[in-house]
Amino acid sequence: MDFPILNTSHILLDQLTPADSMALFELFSNQSVIKYYDLEAMTELTQANNLITLFNSRFNENKGIRWAIRLKESNELIGTCGFNSWNAKMQSAVIGYDLHPDYWGKGYVTDAVNCIVKAAFAGKLACNIHRIQADTVLGNAASEAVLLKVGFKEEGIRRHSGYWKNQFHDLKCFGLLKTEFKYQ
Repeated sequence: MDFPILNTSHILLDQLTPADSMALFELFSNQSVIKYYDLEAMTELTQANNLITLFNSRFNENKGIRWAIRLKESNELIGTCGFNSWNAKMQSAVIGYDLHPDYWGKGYVTDAVNCIVKAAFAGKLACNIHRIQADTVLGNAASEAVLLKVGFKEEGIRRHSGYWKNQFHDLKCFGLLKTEFKYQ
């Protein structure tokens, strides 16, 4: 299957390439972006290259998919989004996303998440998806707002279910079923 290219009126979602290394490095070296993320801030460009390789290997091995979020008018990479993993047998996927702070509060992530959820539920990806799950670290109100706008339901808190940056994290679980999604 070819890498699916998606778009909305404002953004283009396509595959990350080595040419995106510097923009990805700027994204993931920003402390604001990784505040709730399970990785440390990048300090070397090679880390961005390795992340691009990881994201693309997930797609090539049919384990998940990660899109670049680009502004349509300039093709500038401003973030990423996708399914960190999926389980074909269970018809489920785990979603994730990030965005450069210069573009927060403008609706780009909500637009991107809505777009990829719509593609997943419409059968445009490599496996059937019936349920999409998202986890947020407690206190990440902006991410929770995105999920709720797209139609995710809060399902509860999983205590100490994450461990990174030398501490346990409670994660708030959100879920969205294909039968609940309202196509926009």
